[in-house]
Amino acid sequence: MSLQITFLGTAASIPTSTRALSCVAVKRQGELFLFDCGEGTQKQMIQAKLGFNRRTRVFITHMHGDHVLGLPGLLQTMSLLGRDKPLQVFGPKGIISFIEAMVSTVEFSLSFPVEACEVEDGGLVTKTKEYEVRAAWAEHSVPCLAYALTEKPRAGSFHTEKAVTLGVPKGPLWHKLQEGKKVKLPDGRTIEPLDVLDPPRLGRKIVVVGDTKPTNRIAKLARGADVLVHEATFAEELAERAEEDLHSTPRGAALVAKKAKVKRLVLTHISARYGDTRVLLEEARKIFPNTVVAEDFMKIELPLKGP
Repeated sequence: MSLQITFLGTAASIPTSTRALSCVAVKRQGELFLFDCGEGTQKQMIQAKLGFNRRTRVFITHMHGDHVLGLPGLLQTMSLLGRDKPLQVFGPKGIISFIEAMVSTVEFSLSFPVEACEVEDGGLVTKTKEYEVRAAWAEHSVPCLAYALTEKPRAGSFHTEKAVTLGVPKGPLWHKLQEGKKVKLPDGRTIEPLDVLDPPRLGRKIVVVGDTKPTNRIAKLARGADVLVHEATFAEELAERAEEDLHSTPRGAALVAKKAKVKRLVLTHISARYGDTRVLLEEARKIFPNTVVAEDFMKIELPLKGP
């Protein structure tokens, strides 16, 4: 089962010749998750060949322009291309009125329904049988969220020879055991899933952090993540400004990654002053070696865990 991260926009505040504004795309099977939607997101999606009519959910971290002003263009492009599936948009307070104002003032007709939802508290945002998305409040100049996409555990490998040895008839009872449910045989015996299955295999976890200073809430949300995408707007030489503006340095992001025991840290939201990002990378790797700096259209593939 594929799980791919594509960085569509990695700039902070203003775009550059090589970096568009904030957007991280996660493609899971046929579904697309967009975390933030900076200006020009639809153009980046075209270049990345992500498509516009698949099941899509958008998660806005906060209502600053470089994270949300791509929504009008995205909706118009989707409509012009005949999208017919609903689009779900989650975000902090203000996202509903923003979309309502856009739809009522911009002269184009939507070809699909937009379902907007304001996240009032940290915790569960949305879930399906296979995954859930949770949020935690970051610390920024306006209400700002971080999001964690976590797959639910998958059943371990099913051993047919064990089922046969235990006398479990092939068919519906095998299926129930594979779903993690115990079954009762005609002779009265009860078979537990772990009698024929390996232990459950953990799902994958991706955490995307919008603008924030480093916080314990983010570290808690990111606990054990396979990938932590964290802003690193300023190098350590501008640590005081980062503190004043409630942004992070690479060092601050790395400390969060280390505390959360994540597997990989990806720095994004890079100030235009850093055409050469080696200084950012070096500062982070002193604390958390498995760090990279995101570039537009960089991709990360996350394989399934377990055998």
